[in-house]
Amino acid sequence: MPRTAPSSRTASAAALLLALGLAATACSTGQQSGSGDGGVAKVDGKISITYLQKQGDQEYFVGEAAGAKARAAELGVDLKVVNLGSDANKTVSEVQSALAQKSNGLIVVVPDPAVGPQVVQAARDAKVALLTSDDQICADGPDPAACAKEQLVPRIGFSGAQMGGEVGKRAAEEFTKAGWNAADTRVISAWKQDVTVCGDRVKGARQAFDAAVPGVKAIDVATDNTPTGAQDKVAATVTANPGVKHWVVWGCNDENVQGGVTALANAGFKAEDVAGVGLGAYLACKDWKSGQPSGMKAALFINGKDVGALAVQTVYDKLKNGKEFPAEAFAPTRMVDAADWQDAGVSCG
Repeated sequence: MPRTAPSSRTASAAALLLALGLAATACSTGQQSGSGDGGVAKVDGKISITYLQKQGDQEYFVGEAAGAKARAAELGVDLKVVNLGSDANKTVSEVQSALAQKSNGLIVVVPDPAVGPQVVQAARDAKVALLTSDDQICADGPDPAACAKEQLVPRIGFSGAQMGGEVGKRAAEEFTKAGWNAADTRVISAWKQDVTVCGDRVKGARQAFDAAVPGVKAIDVATDNTPTGAQDKVAATVTANPGVKHWVVWGCNDENVQGGVTALANAGFKAEDVAGVGLGAYLACKDWKSGQPSGMKAALFINGKDVGALAVQTVYDKLKNGKEFPAEAFAPTRMVDAADWQDAGVSCG
């Protein structure tokens, strides 16, 4: 998960784009025209930022907006949060609206990465700072997975590979603890396959799981990243694999795992025959809150508030102090389960 610079920028500028580890050890990059910040001037007066989020009513993004608003209030930033839902066309129109309203900076979580080049071009033409959170977009193409590293827009969020690795390790622990064998167990790996960060997560999960528990066959399930979408696709997958006795489930987010766990329960699998490891914990906690046995055994807690706050801070630092965007900055994560999710501070609506 990387950076951004446009095709109009020179090779020497691209060379300045440095990968970032944790936010605490963030490095700075050179000017990145692909992000729209080539020529962006510092702001002496009040800073105005527009935060455009996909799926703004999802628990994670609700938290992200809250964290962004809290940090904006601390910094004296005028912040507007826009819910894009799942409408890619709305992304472009709302970006144009934000620019017309003279926002100094944009933070976007796009419903569809294909709109990336339009968003980047609009921000660059307006000389407005552009940052993404959570998902990546590319300055010169619709697919971040096929994007040159220097064309990726700077991003605040989580490391997909690192998160996936934690999920895979915990899934392997659950498999081993249950005493299952590889022959009659299958892994369901569910995600929206055109979202780059999702691919990073499930790949990381698979690598970590295989390193600990080799020989378990995996089934990739393409979904729309929603619980109902995942449930329908996993139900079909279960029907097509009648000999499987035990299931491990992971995916891009809690929605995929929750949908998979629900599909398996509806197919007659008991909680002890399912090891779901979520990513987010905002849906997993609802199973644990009920007190009933669940196939959702654990989840990686990712706190949207941390990402929202860090995104606003990063844009503020750019506009107020001229500090260049990092290629990526990552917020911390924590694995939780039924025993400790409340202590971790998971918000469970």
